[in-house]
Amino acid sequence: MPRFYCPCPLVIGSTIDLPAETAHHIFVLRLQLGDQLELFNGEGGSFLAILIEVGKKQARAEIKLHRALETELPFGLSLAQALPEGNKMDWIIEKAVELGVSNIQPLAAQRCVVKLNCERAEKKSQHWRSIIQAASEQCGRNRLAHLGELVDVQKWLTQQDLHKRILLSPRGSESLADWARHHSAQAITVMIGPEGGFSDAEEKMAIEHGAICLSMGPRVLRTETAGIVAASILSASWGGI
Repeated sequence: MPRFYCPCPLVIGSTIDLPAETAHHIFVLRLQLGDQLELFNGEGGSFLAILIEVGKKQARAEIKLHRALETELPFGLSLAQALPEGNKMDWIIEKAVELGVSNIQPLAAQRCVVKLNCERAEKKSQHWRSIIQAASEQCGRNRLAHLGELVDVQKWLTQQDLHKRILLSPRGSESLADWARHHSAQAITVMIGPEGGFSDAEEKMAIEHGAICLSMGPRVLRTETAGIVAASILSASWGGI
């Protein structure tokens, strides 16, 4: 069944105008009157709807049924990712959403090759939000992951965070997998450095602000791989897979 994010109130028995982008997608898929859709607005659950009007640029649907099913992880998982090169962040965000990450925090670190001014950062944020939306439609999540504004890593470290922070570094004396096996499920923020990792000063500051320094095992992973592996390890250890 085609599945779409619809950022508007969804009420059983009501008819709604679908967003223009969704309407165009429906037209491209050649859906017909009476075809069923699954809609969600990020507020929980999804809705079964029936197409009652289809055009090239507009479509209307009638909301028929609410489904309360959720697919979120049983613990809060945030990813604080230093900006990587090129379009790697797109892939990281897509896979993080698929794995159940609920909060994505882009970080500007000392060794980041990519430097974004305010205007470019805002354009990137809009693009990343569209990736979160599309990934949520694809993987069956009914709640959108929150995307934080790009912030300097040292400034971010001084902000209060209810989640326990884990700094992943080759210098960690204990692996994330071993640590997770000896701790119960809890809200976690995983910090991933850019190519070349966080600087010594950034790692020292993170630890001084309470971050736990852990490794990913004997192999050094790329920045675009580390966060995805970490999310998989935590999900396998604490449930969610």
